[in-house]
Amino acid sequence: MIARISGKINKQLQSLITAFGLFLFSLCVGLLGFSMIEGLDFINALYMTIITVGTVGFTEVKELSPGGRIFTSIYILMNLGLFAYVVSVVSSYFFEGKLKSIFKSYQSGMEISKMKDHVIVCGYGRNGSRACEELDKCGKPFIIIEKDPEIKESIPEHMKWYIGDATEDDNLKSIGIEKASVIIITTPSDAANVFITLTARHLNEKINIIARASNRETESKLYRAGADKVIMPDILGGMFMAQLVTKPIVIEFLDLLNGVSGDSYRLEEVSYLQLKPKFRDKTLKELNISASTDVIVIGVKDNIKGLIPGPPLDTFIGIDDHLIVLGSTATLNRFSDIYTDINFEDLA
Repeated sequence: MIARISGKINKQLQSLITAFGLFLFSLCVGLLGFSMIEGLDFINALYMTIITVGTVGFTEVKELSPGGRIFTSIYILMNLGLFAYVVSVVSSYFFEGKLKSIFKSYQSGMEISKMKDHVIVCGYGRNGSRACEELDKCGKPFIIIEKDPEIKESIPEHMKWYIGDATEDDNLKSIGIEKASVIIITTPSDAANVFITLTARHLNEKINIIARASNRETESKLYRAGADKVIMPDILGGMFMAQLVTKPIVIEFLDLLNGVSGDSYRLEEVSYLQLKPKFRDKTLKELNISASTDVIVIGVKDNIKGLIPGPPLDTFIGIDDHLIVLGSTATLNRFSDIYTDINFEDLA
């Protein structure tokens, strides 16, 4: 992975390396020309080369022969374009922030090489940026891969990003696809999303793949390609708008659960391992959460039975199980203090 990152940095520095190489080539031409035509020693040949390249017009070390004058004339003309190119390239790196961007890319690459169990977000468009905001808010490590270099200007400075095409194996390997736990594929192209899904599943059989689709046909293809979950934002958005008319109270309640309404109520999930040891391997009745904190347990994800909405009090909370709770900021903090070591304020 580090070798791939270094290779990408070398590509970004290619124009600077080319400019430096052309400048050295020009110096060698000058040294050889003045040494061979005028018979100058190294120091005098170098002096004549520098004043000619720099067009400063200082005194010549000796009067040039006709051959020397012809060579100097051609050499000056050759260096006019070359010197302008070198200055423009150097200026773009040092004064336009290009070198800073490359250094940041290198630094980010070194951090990426150390990541594991992270989330990869493919595409930083409408859906991708929203996914990144949520991951960032919850403190989940993630890396953005985006093929449009201009998009990086809109990515917050503290987020890790990688410029490259997610459909290419090497780019996914460069951002640690083999060590990632989840990949969220949000590019606007359904064909690209199917291809990325196939590639991700091939490179990491255990990775959880969440992909975006525009229509039902693509949804079935994504599942066949290896996606674990397919989201269709356009269909969900249209359905939600229709239900604002047909089921307004239900939507109002869902907004309350998701925190969309602006009220202080929100949903949180708590795993078995996040519970304090003394509250593990107990039933909901034994936990007595509602009476102690006013937090409502609206669901349990059982590792055998699956999702249980409105679980009965005799529901046993064992290893690999999850609680889904609803409460206000105050009640969730009280629940956190009593039952877990989670700080819900950090996740808000």
